[in-house]
Order: sequence, then C-alpha cells, then structure tokens
Amino acid sequence: MKVSSFFKLVEIQTKVASVFPFFFGTLYGVWTRGSFRWLPALVMLLSLICIDMATTAVNNYMDYKRAIRREGYGYEEHNAIVKDQVEIDRVKIVIITLLGLGLIFGLVLVWLTDWIVLLVGVVSAGVGILYSYGPVPISRTPLGEIFSGGFMGILIPFLAFYIQYPVGTLVAVGWQLEWMTLGIDAGLLLKLVFVSVPFAVGIANIMLANNICDLEDDLVNRRYTLVAYIGQKQGTVLYQVLFSAAYGVIVIGTALGWLPIFAVIGIATGLPVYKLTREFSARPDKKETFVNAVKSFVLIAAGMVLTMLIAVTYNYFF
Repeated sequence: MKVSSFFKLVEIQTKVASVFPFFFGTLYGVWTRGSFRWLPALVMLLSLICIDMATTAVNNYMDYKRAIRREGYGYEEHNAIVKDQVEIDRVKIVIITLLGLGLIFGLVLVWLTDWIVLLVGVVSAGVGILYSYGPVPISRTPLGEIFSGGFMGILIPFLAFYIQYPVGTLVAVGWQLEWMTLGIDAGLLLKLVFVSVPFAVGIANIMLANNICDLEDDLVNRRYTLVAYIGQKQGTVLYQVLFSAAYGVIVIGTALGWLPIFAVIGIATGLPVYKLTREFSARPDKKETFVNAVKSFVLIAAGMVLTMLIAVTYNYFF
C-alpha cells in the first residue's frame, strides 16, 4: 500500500479532530496545575492517533462493504479503497496493526497512571468500534453527532487533563472496612467539561456537515442519520446554532475565569467562521463546501489551543 493510499484510508487530514482536543486538555491541565507531565502525554498522543486512524479505516472499510450505490463522489472518489484500488487484505492488516499499537500504548499509559485511565480507555475503544462496526453502527444512526462530539470533544480533553495530575488528585478511591469511598474534584472537572464544549460541537458539526452533504446517498445505502430525520434545511440551521454556541461558551468561560483572559483573542476567529458557515449553509456540497466545516473547527480549536499556550507561557515567565 502506498503512503498516499494509507493517508487517504485513515483520512489523515481529519486527525485534527482528536489532536486539538488532546492539546487543549493537556494545556488546561498545565495551566491549572502549573507543571507538565510529558511522558504520559506523549504515550497518550501516540495511542490516540493510532486508535483514531484505525477507527477511520474501519469506517471506510464498512462503507465499502455495505455500499448499495457504487457510483458517485462519495463512493468512487471519497473512499480510498475504491479510488486507489487497495486490496482488502492490506486494509485489514492496517486496521489490526493500528489497533494493536493503540492497545500497547494504551496499556503503557495505564501503567504510568491508574485504573481510571483503563476504564475510560475501554469505554472509548468500545464506542469507537461500535461507531463503525456491528449490526447497526452508531455512525449510521441519529446518535452519530452526539457520540463523535461527546467522546472526541469531551472525553479526549478530560483524559489529557486527568493524566497531568498525580494519581489520586482528581479522583481518589479508598476502602474503609467493607465500604469503598470515592472522592472526586467535581468542580474542576465540570469546568473542564464546560470549556471543552467548543471542541464537542465543532467535531459534531463536521459529522453533521458530512451527513447533510451525503443525505441522498445515505438514504440509498440505508444510513439513517440525524439529517435523514430532520432534513437538510433544519440540519444547516442546527449547524449554525452549534458553531454559535461554541463562541458563547468561550465568552462565558472567560467571564467566569474558567478560561484565561487570553481566550478572548480566540473570538477573533468568529468572522471567518461566520463566513465559512454561511457559505456551506447556502450550498452544501461534499466536494466544494464540506471542507468549510473542517476549516471552521480548526479555526475555533486552534484559537483555543493557542490562547491556552499563551496563558501557560505567561504563567511560566511571570
């Protein structure tokens, strides 16, 4: 398999959807704690990228296997297995290899941290598999946006944030006689969940935009996504509302002190995101305007990561 075919199979350009939330969660942990645990962060990043690429490869493989309409841009151009005529056996080897590497790095991360990471990892891996595989993959249901946004936009920052703290700091489990005690720093974790919402809605919007563009093909291929139920028009309205909500969270989070004051700089990305959103909503097209959803997410996510980096750097020197 050529390197270019591999990159198409795993849709390497979409890995920003997992990398940006990771960097945000890591920097948020450094900002709130004041120090950086680089080894757990590096191991998590490697595991995350492997699992994300494997999930995408499985998704493309299942779309190839389940496709009823075997023509058009979505099948002939967008699916790397068809366009590059990749052998199915090679695709399976890639998937197994990536899953294996992801598992190995994941186990190393658990060894470096604690069982909470193992629990979150098992749940995430399970959802990742069910997202693309099984009798009714999550990606083929109206719940796709919720699961993709929630798990990638919330759970990734949570885990990246969690491993920046010493074991037992954020979540502590103990035993008193026959009773188990559980201590959670709920306030800090809830703040993290709230300020991670822009990543969740941005990732959900990438999938929503994809489903808006693919509605006709999805119905033929029996993929009954959210857009199949609410229609393209309402789908584009929801698309606009979600991006607006992302900026609302940034403003509120900054006002409450849950984000550094530098976060207001990220609001400057609002104008280009507004223009990209309007363009996509007016003419949803997989080949021409779908990329606007990815660009909008990158602008919002990069803005938040950059402002967190500025805040961490400022705290380090001042």
